[in-house]
Amino acid sequence: MTTDPAIADPRARLDQLIRSQGDDYASMSRFLGKNPAYVQQFIKRGTPRRLAEDDRRKLAAYYRISETELGGPVPAAQSRVPRDGKAGLVRIPQLQVAASAGPGALAEEDRLDGNMGFGPEWLKKLSVDPAKLSIIRVDGDSMDPTLCDGDDIMVDHRAAELPLRDGIYVLRMDDVLLVKRIALRPGGRLSIRSDNSQYPDWEDVEAADTRIIGRVIWTGRRL
Repeated sequence: MTTDPAIADPRARLDQLIRSQGDDYASMSRFLGKNPAYVQQFIKRGTPRRLAEDDRRKLAAYYRISETELGGPVPAAQSRVPRDGKAGLVRIPQLQVAASAGPGALAEEDRLDGNMGFGPEWLKKLSVDPAKLSIIRVDGDSMDPTLCDGDDIMVDHRAAELPLRDGIYVLRMDDVLLVKRIALRPGGRLSIRSDNSQYPDWEDVEAADTRIIGRVIWTGRRL
């Protein structure tokens, strides 16, 4: 794997993340187990020249971004993301699978059903790895009005590798593929909720009983 020269300066990117999240250099240095000036020296003085692999991994997980944005290597899979040569679009695969937002239905086989093109700069602002995205369809109305039956949703599968946070996810329970809102509860348990009040919620679910497929980060709707 090689580092992509097109990726923005990791120091500037880290500085932007710290400021946008209301953090500060000293607290992030302590988060890494370093002296309070460590992050400031890296950003302002270029010392060290590169973040250590373990530090980079911790920061990327904390800010929920790809390590490539902090100077990490570009995964080989990312280079295989198809692009439209004329428009410069990144093509995200559409799968023949629906996430149930209703009573629940067994998922279909994940087969390719075409793709959708998105601007690389737009994707970059989302801090996502295009190689770990897919587009699937919403089936049912339990997530109305946020997500409606037939909506296309973009799923970030990298979220399944990161610590869970509140949000809308595609998940699998008892071999059923669902799209639901997840809220964290004390003790590591989950609330799995529908936005449509006509559907029941599950308020005390063991995290081990769910398999997170990915986080919903975008939706497209037919009018």
